[in-house]
Parts: sequence; structure tokens; C-alpha cells
Amino acid sequence: MNNRTSTNNNILTTKLTVTAMLTAIAVVLQYIEFSIPLVPSFLKLDFSDLPELIGTFVLGPLWGIVICLLKNIIHLPFGTSGGVGELSNFLLGAVFVVTAGLIYKYHKNKKGVVVACIIGAVAMAVASVIVNFVIVYPAYANMWFGGDMDSIVAMYKTILPSSDTLLKSLVIFNVPFTLAKGLVVSIVTILIYKPLSNVIKKMNSSFSSHKRA
Repeated sequence: MNNRTSTNNNILTTKLTVTAMLTAIAVVLQYIEFSIPLVPSFLKLDFSDLPELIGTFVLGPLWGIVICLLKNIIHLPFGTSGGVGELSNFLLGAVFVVTAGLIYKYHKNKKGVVVACIIGAVAMAVASVIVNFVIVYPAYANMWFGGDMDSIVAMYKTILPSSDTLLKSLVIFNVPFTLAKGLVVSIVTILIYKPLSNVIKKMNSSFSSHKRA
């Protein structure tokens, strides 16, 4: 085995180790969830996107997606939504980390982290309308309500009677909820970025230098 092969193997081992650690943290955080007043009870706040976002900044967007995917696969047997919640969490989490990761890739500094987090949170909030309207809620309705979307809309109407269509409900409730979730995760990430910045820079420099070798 030549030096380049050995180095590449060491880098891959490091990435896999960091991914495993962050996935384990994400799994734990996914079980710590909170109901939020003024939104339907099935919308719960958790901080499991935090390790994915950190993994994205340290390793790259692809690894952030891997963490998000593994977290939801591990959670799947213990979920209560028949996989629909995990699907939603994965799709929206993927939008979050890819958007933030691509921005951070070209702006690797504190300002870049802030901008990446905010735009990633906004992208996730916008995507929540499309993902839920086209994929997640139809799947949920077919699984639990025989395809009756009105049953889902009724959950929103109990809180706000004027939210009488699914699209309106998603815009009124899911967009601000998802945005708030993304911003909370972003704030925590920004606060802990400085202590982690040296590690991130060293890892990024190491990966980049080995790629050029």
C-alpha cells in the first residue's frame, strides 16, 4: 500500500468516525422533542438537525445528508408515523444542510456560517410547503385517513378556522414553524462555531491538502 492510498484510507476512516459520532448525537436529539403552542400537535420541535449541520461544515454537504439519512433510518423502527415523519425529516433536513453546506463551501468564515445557516433555514421553510403538499401529507393521508386530506386540514382548522385548505395551512403554520426550527438550530451552531472553528479549519485544510497531493 503506497503512502497516498494509506492517507486516503486514513481520511475516509476519520470521516466515517466523525459521521458515526454525529449520527449518534442526532439520534439522541431526535427523541428529545417538544410540542409548540398554536401549531398542530404532530409538529414537534427537536434539535436533531444540529449534528447534520455541523457535519456539513466539517465534512461537506454529502456527509450531512448521510448523517440525516442514517439518523432517520435508525429512528424508523421506533417512530409512530409509519415512516412519514422520518421521510419529512430527511427531505427537509437534506435541503437545510445542502443549502448551508454549498454556501459555506465558498465562504469558510464566521460570516459565512451565519449566512449559510440563515439561508439554509429559509430554504428549508420554503421546501416544507412543497415537500409536505406533494409528498409527505398525501402519504400520511393514504396511510392513516384512507386518502382523505380533509382530515389533515381539520387539525389545522381546530386552531385557526380560516385555514381551510392544505396549502393555506402549510403557509400559515408549517413555514414559520420550520423557519423557527431552522433558526434555533442555526443560533446554536453559530454559538458553538467559534470553539469548533479551529478543528473545522484543520480538518478542511487537511482534506484539501490531501486532495491536491
